[in-house]
Amino acid sequence: MSSETNAQHQPGYEPHPEDEAHGSFRGYMTGFVLSVILTAIPFWLVMSGALGNNQLTGFVVMGFAVVQIVVHMIYFLHMNGRVEGGWTLLALVFTVIVVVITLAGSLWVMYHLNTNMMPVHDMRQMP
Repeated sequence: MSSETNAQHQPGYEPHPEDEAHGSFRGYMTGFVLSVILTAIPFWLVMSGALGNNQLTGFVVMGFAVVQIVVHMIYFLHMNGRVEGGWTLLALVFTVIVVVITLAGSLWVMYHLNTNMMPVHDMRQMP
């Protein structure tokens, strides 16, 4: 007998909504389709150059990345504010903070690498 079955037979046990199965086929398929769409759109934006501005394209791709992280957390990790006394909400807040730090740091590093790269010398001008 599993511990979950034992808990159901204890006096005072009342089933809670979070005791139900976390995921359903429909939920997983919704998450999968959203993930594919949130990957295909930025890929198309970058490959086609549809926005015409590299910085704007970068920010839009980062925006799609943040939305995709949220989709994964909701549909695949089943995080919401109702389960486990709000601890998953705390994990969500922590994840958002880490993602913001990571994205901002990545943009900062890429900007400074681009700005501070050594200039390209024209080899034809060398003696």
